[in-house]
Amino acid sequence: APLSWSETENVRWRVPVPGRGHGSPTVLSDRVFLASADEARGVQVVLCWERSTGIKQWESIIHRGGLHSEGKREPNQKASLASSTIATDGVRLYVNLFNNDAVYTTALDLDGTVIWQQKICDYVVHQGYGSSPALYQDLVIVSADNKAGGAIAGLDAASGKPRWIRKRPEKPNYASPAIIHLDGKDQLVFSGCDLVTSLNPVSGEEYWEIEGATT
Repeated sequence: APLSWSETENVRWRVPVPGRGHGSPTVLSDRVFLASADEARGVQVVLCWERSTGIKQWESIIHRGGLHSEGKREPNQKASLASSTIATDGVRLYVNLFNNDAVYTTALDLDGTVIWQQKICDYVVHQGYGSSPALYQDLVIVSADNKAGGAIAGLDAASGKPRWIRKRPEKPNYASPAIIHLDGKDQLVFSGCDLVTSLNPVSGEEYWEIEGATT
C-alpha cells in the first residue's frame, strides 16, 4: 500500500510560503532561509523563519519587477523564477536570480539587508535558470550558461566585485559549480555545454577540460 503522509504527525510547525520557488531551504543555526518568486506582487524575495518555531523573521525584496521578458521566450511553466539555493558563509547570504533578461548574484546580511548585487551576464531563457552559488575561501563562484554565451565567475564575497570571469559556450546548462579536492588540489568542476571542465577556483585558470556531459 502507498505510504500516507500526515500534515500534523511529527510536524513541529508548518507555514505557507508566498510565491513559488524550486531552491532548497538553507539552515544556519536557528534560522531557515529560502528564495521565492511572488508573481502576484511581481517580486523575487529571500525569506527567513526561526527554525525552532516557524515564526517569520523577515522578508527581503531582491528584485521588484523584471520577472518576465516581453516578446521573448518565457521559462518552462514547470520551472520557477527562484530555483537557486541560497549559500551562506555564516556572515552573509548569497543567491542567484534571473531578472530583466540577466542573471544577478545578490548578497545579504543575516538580517535581510542587501549588501551588494552583481550582474553575472545577460541571459537568454531556454527552460529557466537554476544554478546555485558555491563558496570557496573568500569567493562566491557563480555561473549562468545560456544560448547567448554565458559566464562562470569568482566574485569577492565582501564586495561582489569579480576577481575572475570566464566566458562559456553558447549552449544552455543548469548545473551548479562544485569544489572537489582531486589530485592533491582543490578543483572547481563544472559539467555541461557538452563539456566537463576543471578550473582553479582562486584564479579561474583551466586545469583540464574534456568532451562529455550534455548541453
